[in-house]
Amino acid sequence: MKPGKAIIFSAPSGSGKTTIVHHLLRSFSFLAFSVSATTRPRREEREIEGKDYYFLSPEEFRKRIDKDEFIEWEEVYDGFYYGTLKSEIDRLWRDKKVVVFDVDVVGGIRLKEYFMEQSLSVFVRVPTLDVLRKRLEHRNTEPVEVINNRLEKAEYEMSFADEFDCTLVSRSLEKTLASAEKIILDFVNNID
Repeated sequence: MKPGKAIIFSAPSGSGKTTIVHHLLRSFSFLAFSVSATTRPRREEREIEGKDYYFLSPEEFRKRIDKDEFIEWEEVYDGFYYGTLKSEIDRLWRDKKVVVFDVDVVGGIRLKEYFMEQSLSVFVRVPTLDVLRKRLEHRNTEPVEVINNRLEKAEYEMSFADEFDCTLVSRSLEKTLASAEKIILDFVNNID
């Protein structure tokens, strides 16, 4: 891989990182989204193969692990693997893009360790776990047991915020998006 730059957004599920990343991608043409691979099923019909995720069977995912095709990967939830394909980053850097990641907290830490000074890692968090519960319930996509599991995991993940270059507290959407834009521009303008 010929080195480029990377911006890593990580957060507990429901913190707003995907909304932030989509806004930034619409706002800045120099950014490109790193599509993760996963074994989880599509949540909605509108999720598109190769745009939202590369949807792989668990067997295919494990074969790619064995072939060392991932920068990082993790079994995020029981039976659901997520990972970053080396070929995806190579493709985006060939297009001279700054790669943007939308990954879970452990994936974010691993990506920062891999890319080091080539990257900016941003931890997105909500003000409280109660706010997070309301956001997850508002999605109306998962049963209560899954939401409770996500909240337990979120509490644990919040303890890793200090391992990221900066923290973005997701309160008001407008202010959060403006802060994210500033963080990105500061990073990109300081690229050597």
